[in-house]
Amino acid sequence: NEYVLIGASILLLVSVLVSKISDRFGVPALLLFLILGMLAGSDGFGGIYFDDPALAQFIGIIALVLILFSGGLSTEWNEVRPVFKEGLLLSTFGVLITAITVGLFASVLLGFSFLEGLLLGSIVSSTDAAAVFSVLRSKGIRLKGKLKPLLELESGSNDPMAIFLTVGLIQLITQPNLSVLNLIGLFIQQMLIGALVGYGMGKAMLFLINRLKLGYEGLYPVLTLSLVFLAFGLTDLIGGSGFLAVYLAGIILGRQDFLHQKSLMRFHDGLAWIMQIAMFLTLGLL
Repeated sequence: NEYVLIGASILLLVSVLVSKISDRFGVPALLLFLILGMLAGSDGFGGIYFDDPALAQFIGIIALVLILFSGGLSTEWNEVRPVFKEGLLLSTFGVLITAITVGLFASVLLGFSFLEGLLLGSIVSSTDAAAVFSVLRSKGIRLKGKLKPLLELESGSNDPMAIFLTVGLIQLITQPNLSVLNLIGLFIQQMLIGALVGYGMGKAMLFLINRLKLGYEGLYPVLTLSLVFLAFGLTDLIGGSGFLAVYLAGIILGRQDFLHQKSLMRFHDGLAWIMQIAMFLTLGLL
């Protein structure tokens, strides 16, 4: 109803205004959006009651899909290529080391079983791509050398490992007869399918944008949006990492010249900002 629209518009407007604080003082904008959501919630001044984890997860998935595609689209491949091997190691073994470290801490000091501790470690092991892209691309951050593209590549490609560890450990805890070897195939499947579909969809996007010759420029963002969600949904349906697929599709498309390139990149950048605000406001409300 109209109250929902008014409330949502006010939250979006205030989020845009508080982003000025981020520019001036170097505070990550997403942290401010999270705090704003908490203040607007039932325990804050706004009194908005929100207690729906399933809806929050759905919003988060949609947001991350669009954020990752935008991040891939604006990634300079010439910067990423020299750090590809290091990024791959960080997004796999780095996530594994983080999960093991947190798991040992939880099992020794917090009384969890070892597998339960590893599960907790797996859940928190991957960096949040939305936060990383937002912080690294803010005006106050100036990282030298290869560090910036390395961190962006790692944050965009570490979800398959984290999902593999989380799902695998849940299966090991609930089905003790399974062995670790049974789960290795799951990780390979997630990475391989995600990479193949992402590469193929990136090439398909490039072909369709340049060859369709649509009569209205405004239809090109609709085209790319439909293909982004198709890439994620199709990859997830056949057992791959949809997040890796959309990130890779963005990189593949961004490497080439295509029709209305500047306007499409501006559209997806603006959409990524809306999604970042929506996701962290939702998390704050939750």
